[in-house]
Amino acid sequence: MEQLTDLKAILHSKRANIYYLEKCRVMQKDGRVLYLTENQAEKQYWNIPIANTTVILLGTGTSVTQAAVRMLASAGVLVGFCGGGGTPLFMANEIEWMTPQSEYRPTEYLQGWMKFWFDDSKRLEAAKRFQEQRLTYMEKVWLADRDLNEQGFFIDDQLVENAMKQYRSSINSVLSVTELLTAEARFTKQLYAYAAQKTKLQSFTRNFEAEDLANGFLNHGNYLAYGLAATTLWVLGIPHAFAVMHGKTRRGALVFDIADLVKDTLILPWAFICAKEQATEQEFRQQCLQNFTKHKALDFMFEATKQMSLEGEHL
Repeated sequence: MEQLTDLKAILHSKRANIYYLEKCRVMQKDGRVLYLTENQAEKQYWNIPIANTTVILLGTGTSVTQAAVRMLASAGVLVGFCGGGGTPLFMANEIEWMTPQSEYRPTEYLQGWMKFWFDDSKRLEAAKRFQEQRLTYMEKVWLADRDLNEQGFFIDDQLVENAMKQYRSSINSVLSVTELLTAEARFTKQLYAYAAQKTKLQSFTRNFEAEDLANGFLNHGNYLAYGLAATTLWVLGIPHAFAVMHGKTRRGALVFDIADLVKDTLILPWAFICAKEQATEQEFRQQCLQNFTKHKALDFMFEATKQMSLEGEHL
C-alpha cells in the first residue's frame, strides 16, 4: 500500500482540490483512493489525488471504507459528512470536520495564540486586525479580477467605497466584539444589496433556509471557505474553539473567523452572478475553486493566521 512517504509532498497552503461527492463509494484500491459511481450500464472508478487535496465533503448516498479514511488521514485531508449541495454538515469531529490524527503538527502557533487569547482587549484587537485584512484582500482581488469586473463588480463603485469606508471607521471605533459583529453584519448586508443590484436580483433577502439559487450558492460557497479555514487551523495546530470574533458559545467559531477573510471577496459576488445565470451547483462550485486557486486564498489564510499567532501578544 502507498504510504505517506510515497506521496509527492505538496504544502497545504498550495493545494488546489476540494471535492464534493454524492451517490458514490469512496475506497482504497491498489494504493490509491478512488470513488466508485454506478449507473445502469457500468461501474466507473475515479481517482482522487489525495496529496493535492485539502477537503472532501461526502454528500447524500455516499459511503467510505476504513482503508480509504486511513489513506486520507495519512495525506492530511479533512473529511466532512454533509447534505445535498454541500450543506449542512451533519457529523464531523472538531465541530466542523473530521481531522486527521497527527501528533507531529507544530505547537508554536497554538502557544502564540494562547499568549493573547485570554486578554479581552487583545482578542478584540485581533478581531479588528482580521477585519482590516479582509477589506484589504477584497480591494486587491476586486481591483485585479477581470472576470468580476466584466460582470460589473468594481471596488471603486460608490456603494462599495462607502460601505468599506464606513466599516473601516467602525473597526477603529468599536469597543467590544458585539459592536464589531454588528458593524460587520451591516457591511455584509450592504454588499448583498450591491450584488443584488448588479445582478438584478433586487428581491433577494438573506435566508439560510431559503431555496432560491442565490441563498443556496451562498451557503454552499461558505462551506467551501469553511473547509479551507478548518484545514488552515488543523495544519497550524490551533483548536477551532479559540475564536476572536464569532461567539464563545460555539466551539467551532474560529473556523468562521478565518473563513471571513475571503468569503465576501470570492464567494458573495459569484453566488449572485451564478444565480443570475441559472448555473448548476457544480458550475458554481467550480467557479469558487478556481477563485480560491487564482487568488491564493489558502495562502492568504495561512499567512494571516500565522502572523496573528506570532504577533498577537504585541497588539
